[in-house]
Formats: sequence, C-alpha cells, structure tokens
Amino acid sequence: MLFTDVIRAKRDGAALSREQIDFFVAGLTDSSIPAEQVSALAMAIFLNSMSFDETAALTLGMARSGTVLDWTSAGLDGPVVDKHSTGGVGDKVSFLLAPIVAACGACVPMISGRGLGHTGGTTDKAESIPGYAATPDFDTFRQVVADVGCAIIGQTSDLAPADRRFYAIRDVTGTVESIPLITASILSKKIAAGLGSLVMDVKVGSGAFMESEARARELATSIIRTAAAAGLPTRALLTDMNQVLGQSAGNALEIAESVRYLRNDYREPRLDDVVLSLCAEMLVISGVETDRATARRRSGEAVTSGRAAEVFARMVAALGGPADFVDAFERYLPAAPVKRPVHLDGYLAAMDTRAIGNAVIELGGGRRVVGEKLDLSVGFEQVAAVGQRLDATTPLAVVHAASEADARSAESRLVAAITLADEPPRERPTIVDVLTGEPA
Repeated sequence: MLFTDVIRAKRDGAALSREQIDFFVAGLTDSSIPAEQVSALAMAIFLNSMSFDETAALTLGMARSGTVLDWTSAGLDGPVVDKHSTGGVGDKVSFLLAPIVAACGACVPMISGRGLGHTGGTTDKAESIPGYAATPDFDTFRQVVADVGCAIIGQTSDLAPADRRFYAIRDVTGTVESIPLITASILSKKIAAGLGSLVMDVKVGSGAFMESEARARELATSIIRTAAAAGLPTRALLTDMNQVLGQSAGNALEIAESVRYLRNDYREPRLDDVVLSLCAEMLVISGVETDRATARRRSGEAVTSGRAAEVFARMVAALGGPADFVDAFERYLPAAPVKRPVHLDGYLAAMDTRAIGNAVIELGGGRRVVGEKLDLSVGFEQVAAVGQRLDATTPLAVVHAASEADARSAESRLVAAITLADEPPRERPTIVDVLTGEPA
C-alpha cells in the first residue's frame, strides 16, 4: 500500500478503510511514514473530517499501538477513573482533582499530555517540580497508584506511541482543532491506560479549541460515542473558557496556585466550581457515590480536612519530588527574574483567552516547534477575573519574564487581549452543561 494513496483518498473526501487506518497507525508507530506525509494526512482530515467508524478505528488502532495497562492485579483499593480536559489557559485542574478523588476512595492513574497549541500541558507543569519523574516506567506508575491512590505522569514511549508522534506533529501544523483527531488522541491514551470510567472536561470559549458551544457539544458527543464503542463509560462537562481559569497561566505559577488551593489557602471561585463539579461526576460514574450533591460535598471536605493535600504530597514524593514540597513549594519552584504588574483603570469586561495563552508561549512558557525547551518560570500571576474592577492597587496581572524586554512585550500582548468597560459585564456560568450520553 502506498501512503500517498491514503493521503489522496482523504484529500478527495473519501472514507478511509480500516486497513488504510491500520497502515497509517503502523507507520506512525515505527516512523516509517515521514512527518511531512503525516502532516499532509492530518490536514486532509482536518479539512474533510472522519466518520464515526473511521474515528473509532483510529482510536483503537492508536490505543493498541503500544502497551495496554491492566489494573485487575494491581491491588487497588477503589475503582479506576480519570478525567481529561480538552485544554485551556490556566487549566491546572488535574493537580487538584486527582488527589481529591483519591482521598475520596477512587484511584486515578492520570496520563497527561504536553502543551498543545495555545494551551499549557499538564506534563510540562509537573516538570516544574524538582526531581518529579513525569515519565516513570509502568511498574513505578502502578506502584504509586496502588500506594497513594493517584499518579499524574506524562505519556511514555510505550503507551499509545502512534498518538504520541501524531500529537507532536499536529501541535505545529495547524491541525489541532479537528474533532475526530482530538477524539482519537484523547481516547487512545485513556483506553490504553486501562480505565474503568472517564469524565471529560470539554472547554468552550475564546481560550478553548472549541470556541462555540455547538462545536464543544459536537466534540463531547464524539468522545462519548467513541468511548462507548470501546466499552469505556464516559460523561462530559462543558465548562467556560472565556477567561483564564484561576489566577495564573504558566507552568510553575500554576503549580504554585494548585498547592495554595490544596492547602485551602485560597480557592478561586471559578476554578473551585470546575474542580468540585468534575470530582463529583468522577465519584458518581465510578460508583463511589450515588448522587452528585453528596459527591461534591465529600470532594470539598477532602480539601478543607487536608487529606487531598496529603495525598498530593505523597504522590510528589513517590515520583521523586521533595518530601516537603507542599509545605515549602516556593523554595523549590523556578522563579522568573523579572516581575511586572500591569495596572489599568476600569472593569475587566472580556478576554481573548487564546491570545493570553499565546503570550505565555511568546514568553518561552510554551512550544513553537517540536521539542523546544521551555522556561518553566514565566507566565502571568494574579490574573484578574472578568467583572473585576482594575485600578492602581488591583492589577490586570503580574507578568513573570526572563527579561525586561520580554516583560514589556508580554504586557503589550496582555493589554491588547482584554476589553475594559465602565460597568461590570453579565456573569457567565462556569459549568455550561453535563452530558451523560443517556436519553434526556
């Protein structure tokens, strides 16, 4: 089979056969198909989409391209459940959710990704923690999940290797937003991780890959249907991404905010709503709890009691990080040499959240080419919420940069990405909808 024929078929709008998709997955896995041909097919799929059958075939093919985990003999104390986000700006939910759900009795083996497009990557953020082994071997991964209840790691070369290569090429070829490719990428890793159930956080808004609610619903439905075909019970929450989630955007800065949340020092309201809503759904779909209200209350108590922070501390230490990280995180996280507050006057009416994510990339906190080394210290902190009154004491944000020139440039980008008004705007709900895949 010639791969150019596969590219031409999809370029001309044809459906790919299972044999063609298997051929593509095999070529991704062993790198026999060069990057330029992979990117050509990715663009053809982006422009002409894929049917549900094609998407399911690609998902299962990539899931089986490497190791498929089995937790039945791991001695776990609870059901195996995970969460996945479609990506946003300031989305540090994983670091909060995994220890909370583990503290409530479920097990969370979370295999995360690196930054994609304008969004930050959970794996990159984890690597802000000194010594943290973001890509351990599977034996270590299994042991940490069994001992602690959760582990957040990056995608290893053994797990869905076809997706790992495809993911990196999509990131730099303008083909990220394809619904079939997002579906296949997410679910191939989750199926390979051996989950019992999954909850999706599908972002919608200016900082999401799916900016319209209609597109977000389409993606959520695609994921739920494809997961069902693979025997993986899945639900999806549509959550607002029309502003930075929480008060920070940038790798180490988001870890710092996560620790403050888990210590119950400060829990930004929108971030708290997303976290507790997702935790509740995970506890219900996994069977730990029977109703959302009880599950949400238990999730909140896991934070206020300190149990979630303890689980997070144990996870960090088990994966090679400092044993006292939760107590002394500021001593360990990388810090940028330049900090510049940005002051304006007026109500913050709106954000171009994608532009803010791109500004973090320009600071060096995200990748422009495959394999680029990141500056984990840079980004934005104390980011104001939409509706907040900005003045000489309340900044729009504090820029963390490697140089004064970088800080000035980031300030310009930040100011250009927001809209001011004389009155506060109408509030948006943080949780737009919950999709279960069941008849209404």
